[in-house]
Amino acid sequence: MRMVLGMALAMIATGALADEVDEAHRLALQGRDSYWNCLAREYQNDGTRGMSAQAFTADIQSICPSERQNFRVTLIDYLSLQNPNAEAGSHLSTANRAIELAQKDIINAFVKRKAAN
Repeated sequence: MRMVLGMALAMIATGALADEVDEAHRLALQGRDSYWNCLAREYQNDGTRGMSAQAFTADIQSICPSERQNFRVTLIDYLSLQNPNAEAGSHLSTANRAIELAQKDIINAFVKRKAAN
């Protein structure tokens, strides 16, 4: 009887953890989308069309601070649930790298658009 009760509790806990991971994943994707949309708005802003690539790069690195931080936090939360045994610093590095890649993609698109004009 104890064994059945223990197995039932383990299955419930596993299901709850899976739900928590799914929710964290959903929030991380939502944070990513919010950050990307903010970067895209800046890319499309008429005021950026006359900027140099260096000025646009500096601009992109400083805009959307709340969206960027929300993305970082939600991604770290998700990674921590997905891989709880990893060092916390590795999750921060991964989140920061995701932010850098998002910025790099927007900057590359800007440079290509500028070259085409």
